[in-house]
Amino acid sequence: MAAALDGIKVLDLSRILAGPWCTMTLADLGAEVWKIENPDGGDDTRTWMPPSVEGISTYYLSVNRSKKSVAIDLKTAGGRAILTELASKADVFIENFRPASLKALGLSYESLSERNPRLIHCGISGYGRSTPFADRAGYDFVMQAETGFMSITGETDGNPMRLGVAFVDLATGANAIQSILAALFARERTGRGQSIDVALFDSGLHFLANIAAGYLNTGSNPTRFGNAHPSIVPYQLFDTADGAIALAVGNDQQYRRFCRDVLEREELCTDERFRTNAGRTRHRDVLVPELAAAIKRFDTKTLIAKLHANGIPGGELRTVAEAFASEEAKARDAIMAAPDPQLGEVRMVRSPLRMSGSPTTTPVAPPTLGQHTREVLGKVLDYSADRIDALEREGAIRCGDKPPG
Repeated sequence: MAAALDGIKVLDLSRILAGPWCTMTLADLGAEVWKIENPDGGDDTRTWMPPSVEGISTYYLSVNRSKKSVAIDLKTAGGRAILTELASKADVFIENFRPASLKALGLSYESLSERNPRLIHCGISGYGRSTPFADRAGYDFVMQAETGFMSITGETDGNPMRLGVAFVDLATGANAIQSILAALFARERTGRGQSIDVALFDSGLHFLANIAAGYLNTGSNPTRFGNAHPSIVPYQLFDTADGAIALAVGNDQQYRRFCRDVLEREELCTDERFRTNAGRTRHRDVLVPELAAAIKRFDTKTLIAKLHANGIPGGELRTVAEAFASEEAKARDAIMAAPDPQLGEVRMVRSPLRMSGSPTTTPVAPPTLGQHTREVLGKVLDYSADRIDALEREGAIRCGDKPPG
């Protein structure tokens, strides 16, 4: 069965995380992705280590599978000409340049769509392309601070904290994916592409979700609750006799079963203060210590079994290693591998997109720098071997993984 985006060509000038996350997902869905890299070093994340394996950055490996690396020096006239030709053959163009650089390179949506009206142009930036902040660099860490996420993350009496992964970048990449897929669908009706403006700042604010709605409609500035939830109780980590669990009691029916059938403490649900979630939230300072003492009597395995048997959402606190070794990960076949000439194989997380009629593609290991330059220029642009060799001698491109010059 063909993948959903089989036949779609993506010209990818993005780097680091948000854009590469987007284009890796498009590749998983069957698109052919031409990853354009600077011949002198390539994507920044190639040097982001530790961790690394055999001198290769695992950060780079995490978001670049199933792409074709084409090394082009955009400072050269020959390199810019190649890129313009590739854009005329592409369905989707993705970049995270600053507007001035984009215009200088002749890569604006207006200039490219003149040659290719069906082109979908997706620009990823920190603060959007039509604001006074368009030239300001956007980094996930800064965005987590500026959009308020750090202020609601961390212990109640501790310092603001960032999430352990660059989630604003990932959210922005996901928003770019949705926009591109919608634009491809719209193109089926109109026959024309369009420009997409995706900003990290927008994504950060948008992913505040219920926190944003609470502030915007009450005017109350939210605070940190640690691992607890501002609107639901009990919904946090609790210590057991030999570890810890994450307990997420989402409604009053679950809470009654939890007290009666799991803890065997029915008085904790018949007490008028705790009967409803609104009451439990108001009286959390009284209730949570009672629950903590009751939960501490159980070992983790026994308690998890009782929770699951009674339909109460809960799970054990795991390390990353334990998560990948879990029965749940095995049941979902979450780990996959692709052959790699340098490492033997690259292990990776399987795409979460599971579709019966158009499955994701079999992954290919992330490319070495310029690995596909010769292939793409020959097959897509019909360049001869002599012409490609000449361009490499001129320094406009880099083929394979040979050092510059």
